[in-house]
Amino acid sequence: MDLDLRKLRYFVAVADRLHFGRAAEELHIAQPVLSRQIRALEHDLGAPLFTRDSHGVTLTDAGRQLLTDAGPLLASAHAVRRRVTVAARGSRRLMVGFRAGITATPAVRRFAVRHPDVLVDVQRIEWDDQAAMLLDGRIDVAYVRLPIDEAGLRVIPLYAEPRVAVLPAGHRLAGKEQITEADLAGEPLVWHADASTQPTRRPHPNAGYRARGVDETLEHVAAGRGISFLARSATVFYTHPEVSYVPIPDLAPDQVHLAVAASLTSPVVDDFVTAARETAGVTAECGNYEMWQLGGAPEN
Repeated sequence: MDLDLRKLRYFVAVADRLHFGRAAEELHIAQPVLSRQIRALEHDLGAPLFTRDSHGVTLTDAGRQLLTDAGPLLASAHAVRRRVTVAARGSRRLMVGFRAGITATPAVRRFAVRHPDVLVDVQRIEWDDQAAMLLDGRIDVAYVRLPIDEAGLRVIPLYAEPRVAVLPAGHRLAGKEQITEADLAGEPLVWHADASTQPTRRPHPNAGYRARGVDETLEHVAAGRGISFLARSATVFYTHPEVSYVPIPDLAPDQVHLAVAASLTSPVVDDFVTAARETAGVTAECGNYEMWQLGGAPEN
């Protein structure tokens, strides 16, 4: 039995809203039609996906599992449509994503020698869209920083790099040659995710700001709203007159990986991955910092 993607999209709409009426409205279909489609999907899968009673609609255990798996499946189908559309236009194009502070140039140059007929485009991505853009085909391959939701992705280690503390210019520790985690104990942290992603062994109180990128982080820190941590390479490309970068050697290093959608089978993408691994050392040197190899990436 093949899984019907249309029914799966209908299921996700109901699961997201836990309301058949609102989901039907969003999908621009009649509620009875939606209900029939969901019942048909439940019949196909041989398991109830929702519990419906006077208190409303809730997901069953089977429904929760399907919701977890549905995102990568639907994104993969969308990515296939994108790639077919591009191929139909007769163009050969590779979209490479990269996080702040990482330069893809060495790999792009090496790849271009082997594939002069492929147009390589680049796009900066942020922590909250790096997985989604790979899964739905907007990006073919990307330099990412951990943590990343690896569901539906193939993640290849490249290298690790030191982090620095990002402090307001008037901070008591600004301008020091180096500091320790203990020196910053209790300082509020401007970070881009929940406390589980903090690179420190000692959790910091949340400053209350969810900075999406380096620019936003620097603005919050400069305003004295908290401290932050960045990969050292990002500090080469981003400066701010009201911010001080201070090395913090005992902080866990930032890990740089390549990521590709697991469903994507492409010799061209594989060749770019090879180029990226071969030039990992050059990429690290572009950030002017010491590199630790991960996963056996060959030194250049």
